Amino acid sequence: MRIALLTYSTKPRGGVVHTLALAEALAARGQQVTVWTLGRGGDSAFFRTVDPAVRVEVVPFAPDPAEAVGARIMRSIRTLSAAFDPADADVVHAEDCITANAVPGCIRTVHHLDTFTTPELVRCHDRAIADPIALVTVSRAVAAEVQAGWGRTATVIPNGVDSARFGAAAGIGAAADRAQWRDRFGDYLLAVGGIEPRKGTIDALEGAAIAHDRHPELRLVIAGGETLFDYADYRRRFDARRQALGVPVDVLGPVDHAVLPSLVAAARVVPFLSTKEGFGLSAMEALAAGVPVVARDLPVIREVFGRAVARVPDDARAPRAFAGVVDRVLTGDVVDPELGRTLAAGYDWAAAADEHLALYARVLEQTHPARP
Repeated sequence: MRIALLTYSTKPRGGVVHTLALAEALAARGQQVTVWTLGRGGDSAFFRTVDPAVRVEVVPFAPDPAEAVGARIMRSIRTLSAAFDPADADVVHAEDCITANAVPGCIRTVHHLDTFTTPELVRCHDRAIADPIALVTVSRAVAAEVQAGWGRTATVIPNGVDSARFGAAAGIGAAADRAQWRDRFGDYLLAVGGIEPRKGTIDALEGAAIAHDRHPELRLVIAGGETLFDYADYRRRFDARRQALGVPVDVLGPVDHAVLPSLVAAARVVPFLSTKEGFGLSAMEALAAGVPVVARDLPVIREVFGRAVARVPDDARAPRAFAGVVDRVLTGDVVDPELGRTLAAGYDWAAAADEHLALYARVLEQTHPARP
C-alpha cells in the first residue's frame, strides 16, 4: 500500500513526532510510506533522523517576517497543495488542519481542537474536520468533542510512546547524562511545549513561584516551543509575571532529540497544565522515565492517565495545587513510578500502525471497492 503522511513542520511538535513514529511503524509492516512536510526557514530535514525505509519529501517554504499568521497559514496550504500529487498514493493521511486543507479527500488525525478568532483560521479549522473522508483521534475525549461539534464519528487510535528510550534515560547507564542537566540547573521542574496559552505556561510559572518560596533551590525549565502562531502577547505577559515573581526560569527552546530524554529524566517534576490536549505525549514520556507528572484535571487526562499522574483543578486553584504536589514530591511523597512506567509501555507504535492499516483498508473498500 502506498501511504502518504502529511505534516506541517519539520520541528518537534507532538503531531510531527506522531507522524514520524507512525510512518516508521507502517514501513516496518512492509508498507510504502512517504512523509510530506513544509521546510520552513530553510529546513531540509526533520528534527531527527528518519528510518531510511520511509521516503521524506520536504517542500521549501520561504519565511516572510511581515506576513500575518492567517496569511502564513493560507500560503502554507497553497504551497503544499501545489507540490503534492494525490495520485501517487493509495492513502493520503493528513496530521493537522493545514495539510488536511491542502489535500481534499484525505484521512485526517485530529490531535486536539483549537479555538481561533482569525476568520481564515476558523474556516480552515472547520473544513479540516468537516471535509476529510475519515477522521482519527488519539483519545475518546477528542472523539466526543468532534461528535458534539461536527456530528462526525472518529476512529480512536491512541499514540504510541517510545517508552524504552525514555526509560533508558532514567537508568544507571545514563547517570552521567542526567548529572549534566542537574549540574547546570540543580533541582528543576520541566515544562515541555514552550510558552503558549494552550500549554498553561503562566499557571506553571505561578505554581513554580509558590514552590520556589518553599524550596529556594528549585528552578523552572521550559523546553520546546516551535509554533506557527503568534503568542507574542502571551509571552510578554509571561515575562512580566516572571520578573514580578522573581522565580528562576530557563527557557531552552527546542531541545535536540538525542538529549531530550536525559533532560526529562533529570527533572524532579513535570508540570502538564495544558488547558487542551488530545493525548499528552510529553507527559507520557516523563512517566516512562519515572518522573512524577502533575496535570490539569481534564477529561482526556482522566481517560489516558488515570491514577498515574497527580491532578489539579481546572481553574484558578491550579497553580497553588500544583505547588502543593511539588512540595509533597520533594519531601518524599510520590506516586509509585512503576505505575507510570507500566502505563507508558502499554502504548505501542506497532499496535497503532496495525490499527491504522485496518482503517486504511476500510476506507479504501468504501472509496475504491474495485481496488485489491
